[in-house]
Formats: sequence, C-alpha cells, structure tokens
Amino acid sequence: MKFFPARRLFSIFSNDMAIDLGTANTVVYARNKGIVLNEPSVVAIKIHTKQVLAAGKSAKEMLGKTPENIIACRPLRDGVIADFELTESMIRHFILTVHNDRRTLIRPRMIIGVPSGITQVEKRAVKDSAMQAGAREVYTIIEPMAAAIGAGLPVQEPVGNMIVDIGGGTTEVAIISLKSVVFCRSIRVGGDEMDQAIVHYVKRKYNLLIGEPTAEQIKKDIGSALINEVNAQETIKVKGRDLVTGVPKTITLSAPEVNESLLETIASIIDVVRVALENTPPELSSDLVDRGIVMAGGGSLLRGLDQLIAKETGLPVRVADNPLFCVVNGAGKVLEEMDFFREALME
Repeated sequence: MKFFPARRLFSIFSNDMAIDLGTANTVVYARNKGIVLNEPSVVAIKIHTKQVLAAGKSAKEMLGKTPENIIACRPLRDGVIADFELTESMIRHFILTVHNDRRTLIRPRMIIGVPSGITQVEKRAVKDSAMQAGAREVYTIIEPMAAAIGAGLPVQEPVGNMIVDIGGGTTEVAIISLKSVVFCRSIRVGGDEMDQAIVHYVKRKYNLLIGEPTAEQIKKDIGSALINEVNAQETIKVKGRDLVTGVPKTITLSAPEVNESLLETIASIIDVVRVALENTPPELSSDLVDRGIVMAGGGSLLRGLDQLIAKETGLPVRVADNPLFCVVNGAGKVLEEMDFFREALME
C-alpha cells in the first residue's frame, strides 16, 4: 500500500484556489483546472434575513432595480473590502459554485490578489473573509506582482520588468526584479473612476442622469484615450432621466465628448507611471528602454491608452494577452509552484 505525507494528501483532495478579488470582477483559478469562475463582484441579499439571493452576473442585473427588502451592491470599493459581511457571503457563494461538481472534506488553500497600497487592517479583512467563507489557509499577493507573473514577464531574472495594472478600483504600477518589487505605487483610480467621470459629464452637460452600468457600456463602445479621424465620428444613443423635467430622455453622445470626460482620470494614470519611472534605479531604467511597459487589467483595454502612454513616456508599451486574467493567472501560477514563488507572497 502506498502512503502519502499529509501535505501531499491535501494537494490531492483539496481544490486549492487563486482568487482575483477585484472591485469589478471576481475571477477564480482552481489548481490543475485553470480559470473556473469569472463573475461580477456583486451580491444581492434580503435585508432582514441576510440570505444571499444571487451573486455575480445575476446580481449585477439587479443593480438599481431592487425593491426595498432586497439590496444588490458591490461589497468592494477601490480594490478593498467596503462591507465585510457581504464580501464573505459573496466569496462563500463563489466557493460553493466552484465546488458544485464534487464534495470535499478538506477546505481549500487560497491565494488572493490585493492592491499594493492595502493597509494591514484591509489585508486582515480580506484574510478573515476568506477564512470565514471556508478557506484552510489564506495567502495574499500584491496585484502588480501577480499580473507580471500572469503576463509572462521573467520576474525571477535580474532585469527590470514594468507592469501597469489598471483595475476597476485601483491602478498599480510596479518595477519588478528577482521576484521582488523594486518600486510600486498604487492610486485608487481605475475603471470605476472612468465610469463616474462619464456619469458626471453627461449630468453636467446634458442634465441627464445615467447609471454607472450605462456609463460603463459607453466607455466600452466609444471610449478612447486618443481621438483620431477614425473614431472622431463615432456616436452612441444614451438613455436616462432628464433632471429638469423628470422624464426619460435620449441624447446622442460623441466619442470626443467621452474622451473629454475621461481626460482627468487618464492624466492621473499617466502621472503615476511617470512617478514610477522617476524612482526606477538607473540600471533597471536601461532595461525598460528595450523591454518597455506591459499593461494589464480591464482598464488597459481602453482604446488608445497604450499609445498615449508610449507617447508620453517614449517607451514601447504593449497590452498583455488576456489582460483581464493576468492577476488570477499569475496567482494561479504561484499556487501551482508555491516553493519557487514563495518570495512573491506578502508577509
């Protein structure tokens, strides 16, 4: 009869996970399986009983449309937990969803991506939420490190790797070498800030009130960091509530107008990239001239943003393959090769 050490048995029978607990989306990577869940970070519960009615996509469809006894909300803001109980409920729901194909008596080990600017209190909230939701052990890794690993950058080599990870709630810029962060800066500006900027612009210019889901769709359809002859003619019909008359109204919004609304947010992102470059050691700076900047996260998909950053910095810039999944794929790689990437995990 063949006997396995306890650690080996854990890896055989438990379904260890890596989680990108994002402000906008939660993505789960299961050991030896890859990505098994990709859902919006939204949960809907009954107010009085705290019963979870829905989580993920079905809960997102309820945003702004629920009766008084039901609340649908995003429990994470700016990359960190805003509501502990709702986050715990959401994580537990996603764990059960992932485990629905098999029962296991061994609780999973988890690696969770967190913003580099997270406080000790916020990090403790993430760990406690995961433990309460059913985890056996919880490790954290900063999102830019996970994104760099997920983007395929040689983080273990003595060369400069620069990653710009633009998520829903935060933008993280890091210089990485030898599996460690040389310099990192995090600002609480991201895709959500872009959506809010569009909401405020439409409200100010057209006296029209729209929701963030509508603003997000506008950003995806005609949003751009640079205006050229091709996209200058793009328009979109926008429906909302007229703040003067109080009745529904439709307006036509152009791509240059959307670009104008996003300029301040884009400037903040470019500023933090400049700060990182100014604080990069000279030897690593010389590496960046050849290697350039790699962008990850959903915000990197904004059209023309890579070209604008390249123009402002004079460095080559490219968007990683599957930028939405760089963080979770990187955390998953760390999960699969824990001993090799041990230094990449947070204390």
